[in-house]
Amino acid sequence: MKVLKKSFKNSHILIIGSGIIGKFNALELSKQGFKITIADPQKSKNASNASLGLLISNMYQKSKGRSWELRKKSNELWPKWIKFLQKYNKTLNIEKPLIQLTTEQKKFEKLSKFISHHPMRYLRVLEENSTIIQNINKIFNINNLTGIISDQDGRIDPIALLKTLNIVLKDKKINFINEEIVKIKKLNNQWISTCRNKLEIASDVIVLCNSLDAIKLIDLNCHNIKLKPVLGQAIEISINEKEINFLSLPKHFSINGKNFLRTNKNKLIIGSTDEYDIEPKENTFEELTDFLENKPQWLNKNNITNKWFGIRSRPEGEPSPILKSLEKGLILCTGFYKNGILLAPACSKWISTEIKNHLL
Repeated sequence: MKVLKKSFKNSHILIIGSGIIGKFNALELSKQGFKITIADPQKSKNASNASLGLLISNMYQKSKGRSWELRKKSNELWPKWIKFLQKYNKTLNIEKPLIQLTTEQKKFEKLSKFISHHPMRYLRVLEENSTIIQNINKIFNINNLTGIISDQDGRIDPIALLKTLNIVLKDKKINFINEEIVKIKKLNNQWISTCRNKLEIASDVIVLCNSLDAIKLIDLNCHNIKLKPVLGQAIEISINEKEINFLSLPKHFSINGKNFLRTNKNKLIIGSTDEYDIEPKENTFEELTDFLENKPQWLNKNNITNKWFGIRSRPEGEPSPILKSLEKGLILCTGFYKNGILLAPACSKWISTEIKNHLL
């Protein structure tokens, strides 16, 4: 019978990266009794920054494969995480339902067919004369919208989630080092991580959750890992027109792949993750509004009151995300692209199980 070479309490896990994935991993591992340290220089443009918090699972148009299995697992785990996190923030919740709309007939036919083949996904077609579609048509000057609604998918406020996770991490006394790790090496069955300020951290296991920066720390001659940057970006539109009230819109929905979040009667956020670069182009507004042939008058550059972006990573040549043991004591957990918040519970559970294997 195999036994752990060290007790959980004596095993030190270093998590590099403090986005939502890193924080979930830290909390899951702390439940197992590990000593946890998170290292991150807290760059302002990390992958969690541009998230709108949409949790798209039942709408996901596959029913097999690892990506679907991760979604199913996260669906099971999210209610438990919400119950746990509400002890620290009673207002934190997943707001349902989620609405997916299109102006393309072929796309709608594909969605309708998917619904008929998956009755247990709790999806339904939105009638063209429904109040939801009529209100969106009116505000966006569209007349050919069709779509579906998921009663099980929804949205969690990413800012509230991050703040709540930070409160829990502090309560659990998880160590945080505000430094960038620039080098890792294995020495006498331990990992030594060197910070930019020359501080060295010894640990039994390293979990790399630092998006694109992860490949800077691993030997690419031994591990064929390729990541490309993807921009998640968003703009906030504010209007003063009395005849337009954004409160008539659903809280969150998508049209032709662009995501919308209305915050009050005068403000609307438009976001998307589809540009392969590290800096937004000058035509960000056009990129986020090209789903409309005839833009309404209120949807113009002069009404932009805020804009932001975050850099995410997408694997090349393998599925997203990358969950992989590179060698004993070194685990890669990155490349989430669009689904970091959704998949965080399932991936942290996988990390927890994998680490136990490393310590046998």
